[in-house]
Amino acid sequence: MNPTEYLQADEIGLQRAAELLAQGLCVAFPTETVYGLGADATSPKAVADIYSAKQRPSFNPLIAHLPSAEMAFEQGVFSEDAKALATAFWPGPLTLVVPISATSTVCDLARAGLTSVGLRVPDHPVAKAILEKVALPIAAPSANSSGHVSATSAPHVLEDLNGRIAAVVDGGSTNVGVESTIIDCTGTEPGLLRPGGITREQIEAVLGKKLAHRPPVSAKPMAPGMLTSHYAPLTGVRLNATSFGPREAALLFGKDFQAPDALISFNLSESGDLAEAAGNLFSALRTLDEAGADCIAISPIPNSGLGEAINDRLSRAAADKTA
Repeated sequence: MNPTEYLQADEIGLQRAAELLAQGLCVAFPTETVYGLGADATSPKAVADIYSAKQRPSFNPLIAHLPSAEMAFEQGVFSEDAKALATAFWPGPLTLVVPISATSTVCDLARAGLTSVGLRVPDHPVAKAILEKVALPIAAPSANSSGHVSATSAPHVLEDLNGRIAAVVDGGSTNVGVESTIIDCTGTEPGLLRPGGITREQIEAVLGKKLAHRPPVSAKPMAPGMLTSHYAPLTGVRLNATSFGPREAALLFGKDFQAPDALISFNLSESGDLAEAAGNLFSALRTLDEAGADCIAISPIPNSGLGEAINDRLSRAAADKTA
């Protein structure tokens, strides 16, 4: 692999990114959630290159990104609930898992052999421009090594993938900071597979009912981000910490906890703003992971609203990586 091209988010850079994707190569670009590692979702070879670059298990399916809801509707079978969610939240940080349609072009490898497909219409000008130019479904998991902390800037992408992908488009830092919410719409009642940038409360308000319970992930997940150990820094993680030692890196939230003795500390949001905390989460984990601490100790975070998505990512970061 040649050195990764560093592209600006101007017309020249966007056109170059689209050309590389059309050639079946991997290109990282920003979405409103995190940076995605894009490749042609209709091409088994291109999808295989995503798995190779990320060192990702092939049983973990990928989300196909489209420039419009109309194009997404061609790829899957949408129930009335799925259509309502698409209308309310697309473009935006919501992924809908639906049965594949007869006209679907997303390849079997991108779906990990499943008869369903995860679809999303991102709300970011760079992503939208690239997708419109390519006019293909683009598989785009987070642009980082599998299981590692997701990338929220172009330099983060290069830390993990430099020399392993064709290009990265620098569109600045992402603003949502946690991945898309994933809703399973393959059954009679929608269910939450992964909390994310759209809250459970927002989704239930549109549906007019509670989301159905989904059992814990099996050995073959039906959507990305469901493996027990995921989003993990190399340093060990300790959750719900109320005190912090001198060899620990402290990740704080709000003003209830201080860490004067910690090796290094980072407050996700001193004001207790969960949206600000979500936007800072992955960047903060990367910073603390590089501090040489024995452990990353994380103070409690409310589990309401976006806190559900933050705590989901942190619990996976803390999980036994050998499990």
